[in-house]
Amino acid sequence: MANIEQQIAEVEKEISETEYNKATQQHIGKLKAKVARLKAEAEKRAATRGGAGRSFAVKKSGHASAALIGFPSVGKSTILNHVTNAKSDVAAYEFTTLDVIPGILYHRKAEIQILDLPGIIRGAAQGRGRGREVIAVARASDLVIFVADVYTPDTSVLPAELHAAGIRLNQRPADIRVTKALRGGIHVHFTVPQKQLTAEFAADLVAEYGLLNADVVIRGNVTDEQLIDTLAGNRVYLPAIVALNKIDAADATMLARARRTLKGWEVVEISAELDRGLEDLKDLIYDKMRFIRIYLKPQGGEADMKEPLIMKAGTTVDQVCEHIHREWRRRFRYANVWGKSARFPGQTVGLDHVMADEDVLTVVVRKG
Repeated sequence: MANIEQQIAEVEKEISETEYNKATQQHIGKLKAKVARLKAEAEKRAATRGGAGRSFAVKKSGHASAALIGFPSVGKSTILNHVTNAKSDVAAYEFTTLDVIPGILYHRKAEIQILDLPGIIRGAAQGRGRGREVIAVARASDLVIFVADVYTPDTSVLPAELHAAGIRLNQRPADIRVTKALRGGIHVHFTVPQKQLTAEFAADLVAEYGLLNADVVIRGNVTDEQLIDTLAGNRVYLPAIVALNKIDAADATMLARARRTLKGWEVVEISAELDRGLEDLKDLIYDKMRFIRIYLKPQGGEADMKEPLIMKAGTTVDQVCEHIHREWRRRFRYANVWGKSARFPGQTVGLDHVMADEDVLTVVVRKG
């Protein structure tokens, strides 16, 4: 019997050789689900054997992290050196960076870890050029920054490699709930009419993952791939932008070609070497992190409006307490909030209250 890698190769070959049309759509969908299940099984076996080989050791630092990803020699190291406190080797030949080089970007009171990753090439998701290790670092980041230059603006290979490794860029998870049942088979419920899925097709995909009894609720119009992603359960959803480097070397024709090539992406045009556009890049990185600033006010005292607590959008009072000191959560009595999230100044709230940008917060805890 063929091993998992051989099975994956055989199914992927069948997918590539099958013409995609309405008649073959469901068959291809089932094959995609089979590949996803086999890959998940292969990863689980590798982990059981004690890991999947070499990896980059990257210690997380700061309030969030962003990964610089690009082909070799597009200027990732120069960008890192000019926006952070790091020093990454720079040279005019490929594969200068052979390890992950971290640096800290200090911007608008936030500390953002920027990671200069070795350049990736086609086949990275299958391990070419230490691609798996690079992609593993990207999975653990909060933002992907694709770096292109005006000479080679086509970066389509890069997101394709991340997609093959289970990273979904500039997407949100589909609203799908799969609940295992003890009996009764697979029941699929749609809240809106579907363009692609039928209840039978969706049930077949669920069955491919070994679920014989389940209730599936699908809200919104979804694709077979979105359902497969939900069933796989190991997808990562990250924002992504493009830094188009070396614009100082571009004439009007080159720049227009690059802009057409990158249409659909959020692009910042820069010259890292000349420090052009880097402030715009810093601002966009900060905005994509969805930070909020929370100013702490001691009970009966004045709020510290100079040094905010930097947290992510959607943060609750509970998470603020956990971030500052775990004892605060255990001894929590109530909190008072001033700002956008409060119905009135000084509103008394509990641990589940969701904070907003520039809120002022007082946490009151029990003594002892």
